[in-house]
Formats: sequence, C-alpha cells, structure tokens
Amino acid sequence: MNLKRPISLAAWLFASALVGLAGTTHAQAPAQAPAQQSAPAPAASPGTAPAEEPDTLILSDTLNYDDIKKESVFTGNVIMTRGLMTLHSDKLTMREDAEGFQFGTATVEPGKLVFIRQETPEKFEVLEARGLRAEYDGKKEQIEMIGQAVVTRYICGKAFDNVKGERVIYHQTTGTYQAYGGANSAAAGGRVRSMARPQAKADAAAAECREKSAPRK
Repeated sequence: MNLKRPISLAAWLFASALVGLAGTTHAQAPAQAPAQQSAPAPAASPGTAPAEEPDTLILSDTLNYDDIKKESVFTGNVIMTRGLMTLHSDKLTMREDAEGFQFGTATVEPGKLVFIRQETPEKFEVLEARGLRAEYDGKKEQIEMIGQAVVTRYICGKAFDNVKGERVIYHQTTGTYQAYGGANSAAAGGRVRSMARPQAKADAAAAECREKSAPRK
C-alpha cells in the first residue's frame, strides 16, 4: 500500500504516529490472530499499469487545512470512506511528514467510540475495530485502537476472532496483533482478553459462504 501521497481530501484513512508507546507501563500480552488482511497484490508485470488506489470521501461539518503544517482537521460527525473501509469519529486529524508518509488521529466525544469497518469480500471477512481513539502510522503501516479497544473479525457474518484491551495494535503488513492491558481496558480487570476459533472453522464458514454465493447452474 503506497501512502506516499500529498495529504488532501483524498488522503488515506485516519492516521497518527504511535505517540506514547515507549515509557508507558502495561501488562503486555501480545496476541497474534489469523491474518485479517488480503494478500498483497502481485507486482505489476512490465508494461502493466499498477492497480489504481480507491478514492477517499470524507464527510464532516468543518474542515481546516494548513498548507504550511501539511495538516487537515475534520470535525463534526466525520465519516470517511475509502474503498471498502469506513471510519466514524467526531474529529479526524491528518498530517504528512517530510518523507511523504501520512499520519493521523481519530477521536470522539465522551461516551462515544471511534468505529472502523474493513470488508474483504473475497474472503467473506469483515474486520471491525472500536476504541476511544484510533491512530495510524503510515510509515509502519499499523493501526492502533486506544482506550476500551476491541477488534473483531467476522467471517460470513459470524464472529471468529476478538481481542480486547486498553490498546490493540494491528500490523497491516503481517496481519498480526499486539494487545496491552491497563486501567482503561475493554476487558474485565484491566486484562487482555483474546478469543479465537480454529482456522478450520473459519475456512469452513468461508467455504459455505462461497458455495451460497456461487451462481446456480
């Protein structure tokens, strides 16, 4: 995924450097779940144009753009759609560093949660993430849900993997998670809670969906 693009209304999803990861005390319980992300597209053969990136649409009540800081701030019922990914928040801040990588942060008002939904139709999968704040590091290609964090993978409409903690980090390139406990964990007692079904069941659910969606002869 190439995120070296000028920041604009067509910028990638929310983003932000993972500020505060170092020097913070947590009961760490790294958890790796089955890959949530479709395999990277094969490299284009000579003479073949690379796959076109999807358009990005952001709806909000206000937008403030600072060309000097290379920063865009969207506020008020923010809804971002990029391909099969959607993001809901009250505020979305995006910026670009000197190398052209994008970073940003999505936040909500008290009593709400940031919500992200990513569909992968070819696998009949849906990944949903919730948290008090969502951050994205375009250089590391990782998403972090912070505060009351919950990440769930659905296959054919059924929940298969679920990770809860104070922070849950999803690494896009490897399809793996890291989860951290803490006082603001979504799991009881400030712990990390991880639930995963056997991969064989996930494969069976996807196969069932594939059979149902196949054209009838």
